Amino acid sequence: MDLDEIEPEYGDASRRTLLAVERTYLAWWRTGLTSFAVGLGAGKVVPALTKGTTWPYALIGAAFALVGVICVVYAERRRREVERAAKAGSFISPHNAVTTAMVVAGVALGLALTIVALSEL
Repeated sequence: MDLDEIEPEYGDASRRTLLAVERTYLAWWRTGLTSFAVGLGAGKVVPALTKGTTWPYALIGAAFALVGVICVVYAERRRREVERAAKAGSFISPHNAVTTAMVVAGVALGLALTIVALSEL
């Protein structure tokens, strides 16, 4: 293959980086929207299908919806910070407090769902 036949790479590293920032932003949004859907399912759909106490489902559903709100808000904050850092040629790590809170919330909600699903309310 002759070197003249090789097409030059279109764009540059900064363009690819900014597109990656956009994909990550959209991933945070997808996670938030998924949390809204799980919140609606746990808080409204499941209680409508069960007999007995429904408040635990409503509480868990509201908590999932809150996680969704946090994801959407953090998506925008993170997008702005990373875009600014990328344009400056630097890097910024995710906020440990946010990622730790998300892990704790995910584990707590998963355990709560497990307990509620296995108990007879």
